[in-house]
Amino acid sequence: MSDAEIRIALYAGSFDPLTNGHVDVIRQALTFADRVVVAIGVQAVKNPVFSFKERSQLIERSVSELVDVSGRVSVVSFEGLVVNAAREHGATVMVRGLRDTTDFNYEMQMAGMNGAMAPDIQTVFVPASAGLGHITGTLVRQIAAMGGDVSGFVPKPVDLALKKKLS
Repeated sequence: MSDAEIRIALYAGSFDPLTNGHVDVIRQALTFADRVVVAIGVQAVKNPVFSFKERSQLIERSVSELVDVSGRVSVVSFEGLVVNAAREHGATVMVRGLRDTTDFNYEMQMAGMNGAMAPDIQTVFVPASAGLGHITGTLVRQIAAMGGDVSGFVPKPVDLALKKKLS
């Protein structure tokens, strides 16, 4: 297969921390894309729990447990517009996860704006699989910071890293 025939999907977010919902979106994206570029947004004004390097390593460790991902998932950082990151990495599809109607309304606005700026890049919405729609990175961070058990919401490498980081 030539590079022109490879379908690359870009999945952007903060992934701080990576959740089971994020992993589910990556798994689903791999069913219609040959490669998934996980793009970690790096913003100078945010104070993340994990550094870019830590998030990148946690994503790589967590998705390595998925079937048949060797060479199909990469992790990059980006600043600025996600459509520029998609173009930079050869993506023709941007993947967005949907948990509920609130996500849908927001993501539809984003898809419209991105489509106006980059009509050559399609946005594909991936619905949360059963039992994952309630998970958010914000809630995971809050629960973990208060000493709660987040093992049901994040991959094992992330759970261990959160316990170490927040203890």
